[in-house]
Amino acid sequence: MSMPVLTPNKLGEEIRRARAESDRLFSILTPAAIYERPIAQRHRVIFYLGHLDGFDVIQICREGLSIPSAHPEFDSLFQAGIDPDSSNLPTDTPADWPSLQEVQNYIRDCRRAVDENQERAPEDIVAMALEHRQMHLETLAYMFQNFPYEWKQADADSQGVTEPARFDNEFVEVASGDAVLGKKEDGSFGWDNEYGEMIVSVPAFRMQRFPVTNSDYLEFVREGAPKPHFWVQHGDRYHLRGMFREHPLPPNWPVYVTQLEAEAYAKWKGMALPSEEQFHRAAYGTRDGRQLSFPWGDAPPTRNRGNFDFHRWDPEPVYACPEGASDWGIRQLVGNGWEWTRSQFAPFPGFMARDSYPGYSANFFDGDHFVLKGGSSRTAAGLLRRSFRNWFRRDYPYMYAKFRCVEN
Repeated sequence: MSMPVLTPNKLGEEIRRARAESDRLFSILTPAAIYERPIAQRHRVIFYLGHLDGFDVIQICREGLSIPSAHPEFDSLFQAGIDPDSSNLPTDTPADWPSLQEVQNYIRDCRRAVDENQERAPEDIVAMALEHRQMHLETLAYMFQNFPYEWKQADADSQGVTEPARFDNEFVEVASGDAVLGKKEDGSFGWDNEYGEMIVSVPAFRMQRFPVTNSDYLEFVREGAPKPHFWVQHGDRYHLRGMFREHPLPPNWPVYVTQLEAEAYAKWKGMALPSEEQFHRAAYGTRDGRQLSFPWGDAPPTRNRGNFDFHRWDPEPVYACPEGASDWGIRQLVGNGWEWTRSQFAPFPGFMARDSYPGYSANFFDGDHFVLKGGSSRTAAGLLRRSFRNWFRRDYPYMYAKFRCVEN
């Protein structure tokens, strides 16, 4: 699959679009939230406010063009995030961070420096900075979902619950054939773990047409399983914690769970989670042996194909967007929530860390992180490419991650 190479002008436009989206995201918070920590394993919001533009200026100006930093102390403070680990929590206090005005001044200076120099910087470095911000837009969204509602101001584009419809989540036969994982060095940007291209022969299997829903998972909870993180219990009724309000548990929205919870449900049903190569075969393979760029074909992602690219804050029913189905008729393999696999996050043959970000993937090839594919409502369109891989620890409960079962 060959993807178009973004020109410097186009990259600049995309960076400005991503900035506007991050400004929109931070604007939903009241001042009370800025120095709080929405998730115990993560930094306070004030770090991320400075981190996005700090990363841009460090990579594009300091590292990419050898321009001395105007704010070396702030660069150091805002440079690195945290790998979520419940056994090693951060201990900083609000007093350890600079004032909001100081951080806003730093952001202003960072953006000015990037805008003045971006077109001279190596294109892969600029693309890396862009996608780094886009990934954080999703991370921050699910983090902010944990804040009390009084600390957030409802966005004009927030929606309610769609009326339910009846549907049958039958299993679909996926014929044996090749799955193409990873990507070639084709001139388009990719993260180190996406290279190189690998062709895997996949035996026939059966996969659920739709993701597992809240209603499906409720049966498991009533059998004694713990409720998922985003569920809230009021008496004998469950609600879903949305971004701006609680909803009576929407029965046909996908359930968001950890990989351990997804695996336990699949085992309870006598099934399994798909492997990374099974996901690829179901999402991008075809009956006639072609390999598609997206489940629906090679056309770019648009709203009628799925719930992604910041169109919604919350999920939508699993049967929505039928035009995004794969060649096998399997729905929502991209969008409305990342999909857990049973595959450990590991390098493809020939893996090479990139000098510009050597620890991006290599630090997580540890057997504790598992691959997710697809994308959520808060995933930027550019990250929906076939080769993109996400990964998290098996017990991480906060992200927008759904799943479906397979029969081998």
